[in-house]
Amino acid sequence: MTELKPGDTATIERLVEESDLAAAISPDPEDRFPRVFATSRLVALMELAAARLMRPLLAAGELSVGVSLEITHDAPTPPGALVRATAKFVAKEGKIYRFEVMAADGAGPIGRGAHGRAIVTTERLVAGAKKRLGGATSGD
Repeated sequence: MTELKPGDTATIERLVEESDLAAAISPDPEDRFPRVFATSRLVALMELAAARLMRPLLAAGELSVGVSLEITHDAPTPPGALVRATAKFVAKEGKIYRFEVMAADGAGPIGRGAHGRAIVTTERLVAGAKKRLGGATSGD
């Protein structure tokens, strides 16, 4: 298993499509959102960059999951623009891997923040999710 070093980075890019727009998030026509890159998509790209940086740490049957995220979305990005998200490893605190995340389009920065991830076994995660579903349907 490899260890991350402070300053290690991973970057991913995405061309903003119609499905990435805030206006496409809700199926309810009463909800009105702009035709710009959605904050939820920005968050997804930031998480994906951090998850890719953690790939070498994972053993068979493991994956990384997001446990915390605090970001600002500072500028709108139109459809057709290229967005680049970068995660920079900061430190490991106990079981949590801490990252600085940032994103930019061709005009400059659009968001930044902090993100935490943990390594879990896929089996344990799925089992925990199934328990929650069982609890929700039993009326508890």
